[in-house]
Amino acid sequence: MSGSQADAAAAGRWRPAARLTVLLDEDDKWRHTPLYHEIVRRARDSGLAGASVWRGIEGYGASSHVHTTRILDIADHLPLMLVLVDDFERLRAFVERNAELFTSVNVTLAPVDQWQEGER
Repeated sequence: MSGSQADAAAAGRWRPAARLTVLLDEDDKWRHTPLYHEIVRRARDSGLAGASVWRGIEGYGASSHVHTTRILDIADHLPLMLVLVDDFERLRAFVERNAELFTSVNVTLAPVDQWQEGER
């Protein structure tokens, strides 16, 4: 391997992965616990590579009722986006094993390219 190839390999490489996106409401619950918290906890316990939750500033779902931070500075019932990244089949299996968590939310699974750090 030439010097520049070794440097590139040490820096990292792209690898195929998948992104599971869950759109839900901050008020969604699972047995008196925020639903997003239960999904993140189970993802960690399952050994998935990573999970993050973002709180939205405006959105609507099946009810078509818009939830926003702009109305009288009241910010409740806001949309959340939960993103998990791992291998496609591991994410698919995670959803199937935990199907009871995903009955009232929007779930998508898409292929992505994930940057993997090289050797240090």
